[in-house]
Amino acid sequence: MRRSALAAVAAVGSVSLLLAGCSKADDNKNDNGKSAGANAATKDVVNASSKKGGTLTYELSDVPDSFDPGNTYYAYMYNLSRLWARPLMTFQPGPGEKGNTLVPDLAAGKGVPSDGGKTWTYKLRSGLKYQDGTAITSKDVKYAVERSNFARDVLSLGPNYFQQFLEGGDKYKGPYKDKSGKGLSSIETPDDTTVVFHLKQAFQEFDYLVAAPQTAPVPQAKDKGVDYVKSIVSSGSYKFQSYDEGKQAVLVRNENWDPKTDPLRKQLPDKIVVKLKVNPETVDQDVLAGDAIDLGGTGVQAATQAKILNDSSKKDNTDNTYGGRLVYLAINTTVKPFDNVACRKAVQYAIDKVSVQTAEGGPIRGEIASTVLPPDIPGYAKADAYATAGNKGDAAKAKEQLKACGKTAITTNISARSDRPQEIDAATAIIASLKKVGINANLKQFPSGKYFTDYAGVPKFTQQQNIGLMMMQWGADWPSGYGFLQQILNGKAISQSGNTNLSQYNDKDVNALLEKAIATQDTTERNSLYTQIDKKTMDDAVIVPLAYFKVLLARPQNATNVVSTAAFSGQYDYLNIGTTK
Repeated sequence: MRRSALAAVAAVGSVSLLLAGCSKADDNKNDNGKSAGANAATKDVVNASSKKGGTLTYELSDVPDSFDPGNTYYAYMYNLSRLWARPLMTFQPGPGEKGNTLVPDLAAGKGVPSDGGKTWTYKLRSGLKYQDGTAITSKDVKYAVERSNFARDVLSLGPNYFQQFLEGGDKYKGPYKDKSGKGLSSIETPDDTTVVFHLKQAFQEFDYLVAAPQTAPVPQAKDKGVDYVKSIVSSGSYKFQSYDEGKQAVLVRNENWDPKTDPLRKQLPDKIVVKLKVNPETVDQDVLAGDAIDLGGTGVQAATQAKILNDSSKKDNTDNTYGGRLVYLAINTTVKPFDNVACRKAVQYAIDKVSVQTAEGGPIRGEIASTVLPPDIPGYAKADAYATAGNKGDAAKAKEQLKACGKTAITTNISARSDRPQEIDAATAIIASLKKVGINANLKQFPSGKYFTDYAGVPKFTQQQNIGLMMMQWGADWPSGYGFLQQILNGKAISQSGNTNLSQYNDKDVNALLEKAIATQDTTERNSLYTQIDKKTMDDAVIVPLAYFKVLLARPQNATNVVSTAAFSGQYDYLNIGTTK
């Protein structure tokens, strides 16, 4: 996920209990007039309020992959899109790990498994309507899954889990090519409120999968393929008033949204404005002034971080937390000479991870990593296959591996996202480390909005441009080893555009272990399989773990109902944020 990514309140009751009876909204301050304090939003909902009105502004340094719920994979869009697109399941707003609690959204309850976890049945809530007042039916959910997973030549940006696991998914060509009008037979809609998924193997975490925006309903008659983003039909609490591609989107209240069908959303602001391509430093300034929320949720820039850490009053309005996210370097196994494991191991040993950590912002932005799975994801086990003294790299061992792969020098390219200064700085630090051992890497910068669609996520492009190394940040699709590993390690996840398995790793043992794990009912056994996958991946040296990412978010002083959730990699939960302005 997003993800990133692509890296979750105690059982106080429902969100309505958290917000009910409380309309005080005093700029992140408690009853004594003091700030709620540093990391307050990782422990509770800050500035809880049911006050309606005002305009809430989000700002993003680039453009998202898409506002289309069926064509997105960034964690911040999974988070934000719930305002206009209701998936079958979602995550309950809550601090930290409590935000990982799955709750029904469009569905009336959790999925009912049968056939050992190969069949999953969901019933929709009654009275559901689109923004135009027409009824939402199970057929719209079926169609949403079909368009998002089986028309990869049209919509390629989201994950393809359903395509991989639904019975007959490898043969179905998608709704745009399907002239029969019947759709995929393994998704049944026996009536307007029931949808049944038939899988070719057991999938014990399927409730997590249907929490993706790909299950948010889309009326087939209103679908325009890739251009649906220009006229999205809302099933959520807000609808699009306007959409100016690459510049701005404006959301207003959906008058046909009925709170009786939705115990989660509060529909607080009158208007929500999403501004795009805003300079990263300007985003920080606006957040600190209380005028905006950083939509990307990756945290403040280096210069802003220094100001915050040196000013206790500013630091009191920040949240620093993990979120199941890893910063890593993907080594492209299809670009020579990195098809040779010894050449990949040379990269592993060469990198001074302390210099990368410093470039990322220091320990406050993450601990040095040595495994694929972060510590807050089930299946993690402490290990370090390429340990070096003080994590500063080992030039001698790197050169030994270069010799083993028949090289004394390598020339390659390394990609990074141009609108993420810290990622650029980290890549620059890696380049310096590699140069010391004879690996000459040139930096190639690409915008994050197109990083996966046009550049790093396009295998043919990386081959043509000799991109052997790629900067990456990844957050779990859901809080499990499978939710973290599947889309970056499974060979079946490799796609020709929108690819997130940047290493193009296609190992039959890892593929088989992933398949076995998701079908395993016993949680302990399942987690042990995730540990095995991590070890095998590191032995094959296809990923260089750099940091277990920690986000440092500035908490907007005029925002209400602010809570940092692990469900979206430590970002603030965007479902019910309001404003005092």
